[in-house]
Amino acid sequence: MPEILKVKPTRMELLKLKRRVKLAERGHKLLKEKQDALIMEFFTIYDEALNLRKELIQKMEEAFEALRKAQVDIGSLRLKEIAIGVNPNKEIEVRTRNVMGVRVPLIEMPEMKRKTGERGYSFIATTSTVDAAAEKFEEVLELAVRLAEVEEALKRLGREIEKTKRRVNALEYIIIPRMKNTIKFIEQHLDEMERENFFRLKRVKALIEARSQG
Repeated sequence: MPEILKVKPTRMELLKLKRRVKLAERGHKLLKEKQDALIMEFFTIYDEALNLRKELIQKMEEAFEALRKAQVDIGSLRLKEIAIGVNPNKEIEVRTRNVMGVRVPLIEMPEMKRKTGERGYSFIATTSTVDAAAEKFEEVLELAVRLAEVEEALKRLGREIEKTKRRVNALEYIIIPRMKNTIKFIEQHLDEMERENFFRLKRVKALIEARSQG
């Protein structure tokens, strides 16, 4: 037997259930639209994440190659001494933005690429290979921050898609069918009562007529 709600099989409950079904169907439609829009947004950002990751891998290869050249040029020890004297980058600021009702991170990032004089090490004590390596790693840092922002957005959108999907499925496969089954059950019950009343009235009428004729 199909699942039904535990309600009294009355006309009042029937009207209430029909209104609830309409609301549930409207809610299901809106949630389905939201789910579809979230999925489209997810894949748009997913493509961006893929491109950023490819670019980051390429930039990291370039950066480590530039670092290798700098090591050959001035030696590992001197390179470590220079690295210790490098000024830290400016801090990033993490805010949020709204994407289809989901709060995702928005990283406000200062310019990561710096001029040689802004890095903190002596221009005279280094060579162009050190500057090239520093520049490449600044590019890597910029891309890594951007990728982190995009991947966190993907995680949050993914969680929201899953949550919305569960609600859509619950409405579509459990809540709405259960209410419709209950409506059908109440209608059948009321029809049966009407038939019983009709036959009861017929019997009463027949009895009255028989008595009046006797």
